[in-house]
Amino acid sequence: MQTLFDQVFANGVLLVMWGALLFHLILPIPHAAHPTTLWHKFAELLASKVNNNQNYSQSLISGTLAWGVMVLPTLVILLALQPLVWQSQLFELALLLLAIDWRNNEKLANQLIKALGREDKAAARQLLAPVVNRQTESLSSLGLGKAAAETIIMGYARNVVCVLFWYAIGGGIAALMYRLVVELARAWSPSRKQFSPFGSTAIKIVAILEFIPMRLFALMIVCGDKAMHTFKMMLAQSRSWPLPGPAWLITAVGNKLELSLGGPAIYNNTKAIRAKLGGRIAPSALHLSQVQKLLFGRIAIWIFLQSLILLFVHQGI
Repeated sequence: MQTLFDQVFANGVLLVMWGALLFHLILPIPHAAHPTTLWHKFAELLASKVNNNQNYSQSLISGTLAWGVMVLPTLVILLALQPLVWQSQLFELALLLLAIDWRNNEKLANQLIKALGREDKAAARQLLAPVVNRQTESLSSLGLGKAAAETIIMGYARNVVCVLFWYAIGGGIAALMYRLVVELARAWSPSRKQFSPFGSTAIKIVAILEFIPMRLFALMIVCGDKAMHTFKMMLAQSRSWPLPGPAWLITAVGNKLELSLGGPAIYNNTKAIRAKLGGRIAPSALHLSQVQKLLFGRIAIWIFLQSLILLFVHQGI
């Protein structure tokens, strides 16, 4: 037993992960002051200068170059700083703290649950407007429930699970770079006409980075009650969703809780036809609470399993 404790406390990679989670849960960075929020705004500013979607190929090239201008210098700076810091574990801790965002997702989820619980559509629309690309002004109760559920699912998956996955793969730099790349894909989402095809490169790179962690997390969601039914429906329905990682995850949650997700959405006054996913139950405040409870439980298992893997892979490091 003493040897096990010695290994845990000697494992810097594991201690950084636990430390970042603890610090974040106790004292999270407010969304408005978060560096990724500033990064998102700068991405929108850059796009306003270089995005010309009058010509398809030119817009695609501009988007690819803009992605490189944002990402590559940032990566080079972080790699250059790494050997210069006096305490590498503190550097890793700082980067992971900047990458992870559990509390802001939890806060948004709780606010949405309260708004839908009192049937305050205006408040729910106002909460969703800054975090989704679809138009929220005309969303019905069903539309608000679907948008809220999908936002909660993707928020926890990207800002917690995928961040932890990339931390395990490449440390704090990989975790933070993944988070920044996701923000670029959100800022330049091709679902909005003005960013098609400008944001195509950004969204394709995110799809590659999320493929493994989101599918692993989706399989964790499947486990438990109705596992075989959920798995079969996930495989069948996910084929009609454009992004492979989110496809598995959204269909897994939707079928696990029999919630109606997906369906048409409006972007820039244009109706996008999206596949209907999940079950037949219209998501309400009660169901959003169930979604959050399900995700919390699976994230706890993910952290436990990742801790065991890091313990054995980085023994004594």
